[in-house]
Amino acid sequence: MKILVVRFSSIGDIVLTSSVVRCLKEQLPNSEIHFLTKQTFRSLVEHNPFIDKVITINSSVKEVTSELKSENYDHIVDLHNNLRTRSLTFRLRRPTTRFPKLNWKKWQLVKFKKNAMPDVHVVDRYFDAVKKLGVKSDDKQGDFCIPDDAVVDFRSIYGVESGKFVAVVIGAKFGTKQFPSEKLVELIEGVEDPIVLVGGPEDKVLGEAIMRQSGKKNVFNSCGSHSVLGSASVLKHSRVVVTNDTGMMHIAACFDVPIVSIWGNTVPELGMYPYRPSNRSSFSIHEVKGLACRPCSKIGFNECPKGHFDCMMKQDIDTILEKLH
Repeated sequence: MKILVVRFSSIGDIVLTSSVVRCLKEQLPNSEIHFLTKQTFRSLVEHNPFIDKVITINSSVKEVTSELKSENYDHIVDLHNNLRTRSLTFRLRRPTTRFPKLNWKKWQLVKFKKNAMPDVHVVDRYFDAVKKLGVKSDDKQGDFCIPDDAVVDFRSIYGVESGKFVAVVIGAKFGTKQFPSEKLVELIEGVEDPIVLVGGPEDKVLGEAIMRQSGKKNVFNSCGSHSVLGSASVLKHSRVVVTNDTGMMHIAACFDVPIVSIWGNTVPELGMYPYRPSNRSSFSIHEVKGLACRPCSKIGFNECPKGHFDCMMKQDIDTILEKLH
């Protein structure tokens, strides 16, 4: 059976599809799994041993429609489920199943703070799209594969040993998901272990500022120095990961490392907390409960719409440190 799995964005969502991909490959004998995504995210899936072929687009599905038609898929698993993917599957005219996005219930939670969301992780909703194929969850965490040439040499670059440092993810796509730098510095002051700051090129300046403000010699800024795969290896080899609600949080959840997650404008009830179905105790969630304005969005804003940013500024550093230690 030849199957096409579709997910275009984002980093976190694509990483979260890995459990479904694994179960498709393992539970359907002789299956051939293809994965369609954006070229930007190719590195997230191209090393996955359960994927036989990666197909990418730059901006439009029209770039690959002819190629996809020629594959003559037995089934399409649409894990994006938007207008673009529905248009694509209509053109391909192959049997297709999708997962329930629950956009109406998400809107109710954000707009009216009425929680009608089921207590189900989004990955388990992804599995609804493969029930028809007889595939079910194996209750294992996701997969994130790092080739040997992407692994960071911690000892030579930062002078730290594997498993003996704290990885702190400082960036986020939206400002309202990002732990403020002054709170991060306060947190870092309570940590004795070496710390490696993790982020993309856009976080490099922030990382340098945090290093200076902390005044500690065992804080290292890796932001912008490594690829996504290299940053993932930093998370994998840390003692514990401190992270915002970001794609890096979901990458960390694929490894056997404790996670301390800090939540701002988003809430775990949206179903996007770390996916570890058989080990919920291996991560902690830190959020400011009881705020009438939260969640203000299912994704985020550049700045707090209310101007106070209480969802982050009122985070209890002592509680976070207790879990981190």
